[in-house]
Amino acid sequence: MTRIEGHLRFEVEVNDGVVTDAWVSGGLYRGLETILLDREPADAFYISQRICGVCPISHGHASTMSTEKALGITIPNNARIIRNLIEAAQYIHSHILWFYTLAALDYVDPVKALTADIADTYALAHEAGTGVSDFGAVARRLQAFVDNGQLSIFTNGWFGHPAYAQDMPAELHLIAVAHYLEALEMQAVAAEVIAIMGGKFPHFMTSLPGGTTFVPTEQKLDDILFRLMRLNDWVTNTMIPDTLAIAPFYASALEYGGGHGNFLAWGVFNTESPELTDRYMPGGVVVTSKGLTVEDPDETKVAEYIEHAWYDSPTGLNPAVGETNAMFDEYNTDARYSWNKAPRYDGLPMEAGPLSRMLVAYLRGVSPVQDIIDSTLTALGAPGKPEVLVSLLGRVAARNLETKVVADWSLQWCHELIAAIAGGDSKYFEPSNGGDGQGGGLWEAPRGALGHWIDIKGGKIDRYQVVTPSTWDVSSRDADGVRGPMEEALIGTPIEEVERPLEACRVARSFDP
Repeated sequence: MTRIEGHLRFEVEVNDGVVTDAWVSGGLYRGLETILLDREPADAFYISQRICGVCPISHGHASTMSTEKALGITIPNNARIIRNLIEAAQYIHSHILWFYTLAALDYVDPVKALTADIADTYALAHEAGTGVSDFGAVARRLQAFVDNGQLSIFTNGWFGHPAYAQDMPAELHLIAVAHYLEALEMQAVAAEVIAIMGGKFPHFMTSLPGGTTFVPTEQKLDDILFRLMRLNDWVTNTMIPDTLAIAPFYASALEYGGGHGNFLAWGVFNTESPELTDRYMPGGVVVTSKGLTVEDPDETKVAEYIEHAWYDSPTGLNPAVGETNAMFDEYNTDARYSWNKAPRYDGLPMEAGPLSRMLVAYLRGVSPVQDIIDSTLTALGAPGKPEVLVSLLGRVAARNLETKVVADWSLQWCHELIAAIAGGDSKYFEPSNGGDGQGGGLWEAPRGALGHWIDIKGGKIDRYQVVTPSTWDVSSRDADGVRGPMEEALIGTPIEEVERPLEACRVARSFDP
């Protein structure tokens, strides 16, 4: 599967134009848990973030939090704020990348954009309240690609597919293509924020166990705030209006793609409280078969199963005592077919990601989340019905709406840091005397719940386990044969052309695998 972050293969069975079974296979074994054994605990921060090229900040933070918990370190308040800021920049970068670069072409047809009337495009942009670009210049660039017999960055799309909304005007396609190009620049701006605080993206250097080595100056704070304001303006006035303009043409996607309806979030963006449930995006568990209610998360209820994955580790272990012993034999959907284990929470498969976080935050009464979800539901013609979010379109919308919430909070945290420094707080790091211990760093990457567990003995790493968001979402079947979240979400997806299953790709990409 293309246009995703990692390596993924999926198979589906289609009967009478509907997906009736699915198998999702993670195609890459990284083995970072093995690489980290017998190393210094401080090495885990640098090495473990190599797990992902899009969310290394989150892996770095989850790793460093696991070490801090094992060694009993409490970081200074300034370090907490700085970590929130650098994490926020990564979230904004990742969500813009996902929507425009990876997912938008499932809904937007650049070829159809060529038939747009330029004057009508400007009028539609004003009507939708979205950003105005030089639409004529974008149309000429597209036409040049076509005249040359190639579509450059748009090559290999299934453009003209009947699953594209036939009533979506060409002018809206052109607007989205223009913003696709602008999104590339916005990703660079977000990466600059990270670079100022942590070094060149993707792999940052400053959130070491104990706090942060980044010491802000007046000039650096000005550089960060300026860029965060620019990102906030673009997300508010382009990304959100684009989402609301395109979504009504794909309203049928509210009717499938929901999956098991089980959601897990460890929570992200720390307040001064150490509790997962007190985070800006709080932790929680939602099992919709029990109703739209939220429970507190409990890491001891996590277990990983390997019956359909290429491992010979003991099955059913909690990650704190987990093992990762690779054993590839063959790809066989009746036996083992993935490098992804099957994590379960209290025996249930759990979806991780922005939809999980937004649902948990909504049910916990986080006001910015409630406000933006309620206004979006009204715009989609489903006021007061948050249950419709458990769908393909709900998963897409949740990620984009979260971008706005995080962009707003990032400005708040920047001003909070400026006020703390102005008030005389100059502490950023708490040194440690080392020692032995066990700890779990429970956090959220942009694509979902993330956990790192470390066991330190004799000053060395004796055990290290990671459960990534993708491990949850593209989980293989478990010991009872229960499908993983993405596999289940694919069931019931309508397919117009079996040889070009665009609708199934939309469901898969909605998880940001």
